[in-house]
Amino acid sequence: MSGFLTVGIIQTALEVGLIYSLIALSLFISFSILNICDLSTDGCYTLGCAVGAVVTIAGHPLLAIPASMAAGVCSGFVTALLQTRFGVQSILAGIIVNTGLYTVNLAVMGFSSNLSIFGTDTIFSLFKGLSENEFWQSWSRLILLALILAMVCLLIYWFLGTRIGLSIRATGDSPAMVRASSINPAFTITVGLCISNSLTGLAGSLIAQYNKTSDINLGTGMVTIALASLVIGETISGKGKMLRRIFCVVLGSCLYRFIISVALRLNVPTEAFKLVSALIVAVALIAPQAKQLVSLQMRKHSQMKPGTAAAYGSNRETPAEDGRTGTDRR
Repeated sequence: MSGFLTVGIIQTALEVGLIYSLIALSLFISFSILNICDLSTDGCYTLGCAVGAVVTIAGHPLLAIPASMAAGVCSGFVTALLQTRFGVQSILAGIIVNTGLYTVNLAVMGFSSNLSIFGTDTIFSLFKGLSENEFWQSWSRLILLALILAMVCLLIYWFLGTRIGLSIRATGDSPAMVRASSINPAFTITVGLCISNSLTGLAGSLIAQYNKTSDINLGTGMVTIALASLVIGETISGKGKMLRRIFCVVLGSCLYRFIISVALRLNVPTEAFKLVSALIVAVALIAPQAKQLVSLQMRKHSQMKPGTAAAYGSNRETPAEDGRTGTDRR
């Protein structure tokens, strides 16, 4: 096991999985809570990466975090505006914004297809420099990402329990009921998508400083990866409490990256990773229904056993041969 999956491979899988879990949490808010299919994730992720890289290169790695989140809020606002004000369907609105963000991302990076952050301080290097301890030097990135994710998860849990958070949850369940309760669904959708896309922008900023590079095609297929993580997490959590569901989304993202790490060790070509992601999503979606079908077949099989029928027949009351009831014959 140590030769197949080393500590370094597992550590990297956890680090990248924690970053990707922010996008999975973004889809958790938009897809699971608001019941909106937001396809602008790919472009928003690249936007956060581009903004984070540019601000980091300017010498402000800490400022890159809120700047990328603000860029994500702008992306979410435009997507919500198309849906709520102009009546564009959610899928089409996401496609429109995602297409337009390609040019925006190029402009942010100075019309260059990639940017390098090597030789510039990042939040990871600053956090690593807090101690010279050997353990800290090796695990500081994972510790920092775990702290960020813990804070984000707690904030999401707190927000969804507030009045506006409950309104957003109600909007996803029944917009008509929310409208009848004198709550503007356009407002709740806008707030939900802005928060959702801010998490995607945060993930883009972190991955830019983690990899020390930004590429225009970095976000391609990111919605599939996030959806795979979300489906895995929700399959694990089931219909549990909100905090458990949020935690399982993060766990699902880490499990997804672990599966990808195993695929890498098995020498699966990188060109097939999209197929692997699609298979993971399909298996996670099929798993609950398959579990029910297997349980149903097992019950049918147990009822068809000869011993079951005989035992059932032996417990039945036999009629009295001479017309007397069982009570009369005792």
